[in-house]
Amino acid sequence: MKTLGFTYWQDAGAWIGYLDEFPDYLTQGNSLEDLKSHLVDLYQDLSSGVIPNVRKHAQLEVA
Repeated sequence: MKTLGFTYWQDAGAWIGYLDEFPDYLTQGNSLEDLKSHLVDLYQDLSSGVIPNVRKHAQLEVA
């Protein structure tokens, strides 16, 4: 099982969030558990190639 970081917040009753690796792609849910479910679905779409030209976030090590 893979672990993914995500960022989330609650706004006017909706739970909004994104995967830290893919910050340009927001999703929302009716509860935190619902949001997590949507994030899993989003990850599957983003990592499988269903969504073209996906922007990613990464870390760069410099000296």
